[in-house]
Amino acid sequence: MEVAILAHEQFPDRAKTAVGVLRYGDQDVVAVLDRETAGTTVGDHLPDLEAADVPIVEGVADAPAFDALLIGIAPIGGGFEESWRPDVRGAIERGADVVSGLHYFLNDDAEFAELADEHGVALRDVRDPPADLTVASGTARELDCEIVLTVGTDCSTGKMTTTLELLGAAREAGLDAGFVPTGQTGIMIDGGGIAIDRTISDFAAGATERMLEERADEREYLFVEGQGSIVHPAYSAVTCGIVHGAQPDHLVLCHEAGRDRIHGYESFPIPEPSAIAELCLDLADHVAPTALLGGALNTSGLAPGEAEDAIEAYGSRLGAPAVDPIRNGTDRLIEQL
Repeated sequence: MEVAILAHEQFPDRAKTAVGVLRYGDQDVVAVLDRETAGTTVGDHLPDLEAADVPIVEGVADAPAFDALLIGIAPIGGGFEESWRPDVRGAIERGADVVSGLHYFLNDDAEFAELADEHGVALRDVRDPPADLTVASGTARELDCEIVLTVGTDCSTGKMTTTLELLGAAREAGLDAGFVPTGQTGIMIDGGGIAIDRTISDFAAGATERMLEERADEREYLFVEGQGSIVHPAYSAVTCGIVHGAQPDHLVLCHEAGRDRIHGYESFPIPEPSAIAELCLDLADHVAPTALLGGALNTSGLAPGEAEDAIEAYGSRLGAPAVDPIRNGTDRLIEQL
């Protein structure tokens, strides 16, 4: 499927959905829409991606033909920015589906719903959860597979990236491994999953447990994408729901080098990562005994020498192996399995 990705004024740093699809998705991306960086290519910003030649254009009218428009931005609160409306409208009028991971559902937008019906296209709100979710039964640990969950010191610390890098490394090592997507970007990449942050709180653990049950018979290892942070002033609830629903055997703690404040909530400091690791382990242990597999550190803002020192220091602070999943892979963590 050929897709265009909307990432206006956020690419690449704050367009994690766009970057995730470009890095891990199997879609054929024909263009990225970003008014600020139009005229460049993906490779000018992210030279390590295979999709480096993908052009960045100003809007839908400048993009080659595509089958679907993906909204590649995940803003705080998941709202819809009205400046995106002309591009969404233009995509529908060109006969393309629109895939969104926002809390704002496109199907509830009267203009978009009417246009989609008129042009025979689909609006897919991937954050819309199934209607038949229930509370957890507390049985994930009884599944016949090893469960690895990524947790973080904050949002946007690389939990999805780490999960998918672990998945790829596990498969390369010959392990029978599967992915459990719990957020909009993971769902767009995988084609299935449940956005846990959109479920009723009572059903968050149950939704996580359901996805594990659906995949456990087929896989020996399941890598679960984490969300939020247990110390986040707004998003801790989704973290707790996933931890208790997944009942993981192992945790991997994700952190960004140099970040000491909660993004978007800068009055809240990030505690020492080792303290967060202990907090997550304690939270998990009361439901099912859990171990720290290691740490994943995003060192994208550091020079190579600085990065290696930071990774080593991070591992020492955690008392566990640490890696930068993009800079040097996750083999050290897979070896622990």
